[in-house]
Amino acid sequence: MIEIEPEEEQETGEHEPGELVVGLDIGTTKICCIVGEVFEDRVNVIGTGTVPSNGLRKGVVVNIESTVSSIKQAVKLAEESAGCDLSSSYVYVGIAGNHIKGFNSPGILAINNREIKQADIDDVINAARTVKITENQRVIHVMPQEYMVDDHTGIQNPLGMTGVRLVTNVHIVTADIGAVHNLVTCCNKAGLEVAELVLESIASANAVLSPDEMELGVALVDIGGGTTDLAVFCDGTIRHTREIGLGGHNLTNDLSVGLRTPLQEAERLKEDYGGAISSVIKPNLVVDVPTVGDREPRKVTQKILVDILEARMIEILEMIDRELVASGQKNKINGGVVITGGTALLANLVDLAEQIFDLPVRIGYPTGVGGKLEEIYSPRCTTATGLVLFGRNKSRENQNREPSALDKLRGWIKKIM
Repeated sequence: MIEIEPEEEQETGEHEPGELVVGLDIGTTKICCIVGEVFEDRVNVIGTGTVPSNGLRKGVVVNIESTVSSIKQAVKLAEESAGCDLSSSYVYVGIAGNHIKGFNSPGILAINNREIKQADIDDVINAARTVKITENQRVIHVMPQEYMVDDHTGIQNPLGMTGVRLVTNVHIVTADIGAVHNLVTCCNKAGLEVAELVLESIASANAVLSPDEMELGVALVDIGGGTTDLAVFCDGTIRHTREIGLGGHNLTNDLSVGLRTPLQEAERLKEDYGGAISSVIKPNLVVDVPTVGDREPRKVTQKILVDILEARMIEILEMIDRELVASGQKNKINGGVVITGGTALLANLVDLAEQIFDLPVRIGYPTGVGGKLEEIYSPRCTTATGLVLFGRNKSRENQNREPSALDKLRGWIKKIM
């Protein structure tokens, strides 16, 4: 017993601090900063900071000073919550907007009947990414989907196999160089060093999708303030991405115009009385709608309010459905649809989405982390949480890999500044 006591004290003592990874979701309506402490077997959320976003429109920076100020406020709140300084931490930043393009590209490499090495895998991926893109676009993601060795398909990792020819299909995501430059500049002016830019739907997938869903086939629909991001996964890998320039702010704006009320009041009305299906609202329910100036609030039935929101939600969901059909991915989504983002909290949204998609639908909440769960357990926090998990996965990868797309992008940015 005496010999065991020192080990027991060691087990119950203080743990060594983990690596800090920061996820920064710079959205149209809010900026969310989450601090994660990464250990070998887990990630604990130790700090959060969320503030209204000023300076962005549809996911793109339109006012650098306002954006920098909002980022600083969110980071300061996260630092106070976590009790640490984030200036030297790895910061993973979400990116979205209509300028984002996603497409699939093949790559082929002759192996000449020998064992496939890691250098060969890197070379075939580089061959796949050697595609012509417009001058104003730069690659931010190259994600292998599968490999083929001669006639053998569906291979996830060909390392050590022998064959004559190695083929891969990758999903490439590009972004407008100006939008990227402005986003990185805002972070730098706020005192942060960007480790990597991450497509927001890819980040959210880390936090809300299960491996079984990604294997069976699932569509992630992230309805943010300015954009709706679509990502389709099947056979455990990414298959399709698309950005749509409509989001929760459009619903708020519709209410503001339709009810002739200020935007701030329209947002409150949406949260307090909103819904996605008006037929379930009792026609005699009335809400007070503030007006501009010194006029008295008007009485409006809740059904009229929800009618306005329903029309816009149908438009957004039908656009997603058409995109799924056009991409050829809808018949592969056997795991259904997962909706996340702040607008996912709209009442009866699941029922409306199931009518439109004719698939099972659920709301995605952040998973895969511990710590201060009460501060992040909302669809509004999935992107920032996913960015932390994305950063954790990156820290586990081989340190001797090729320079990332962002490293090369920084070089381009320095040339044009």
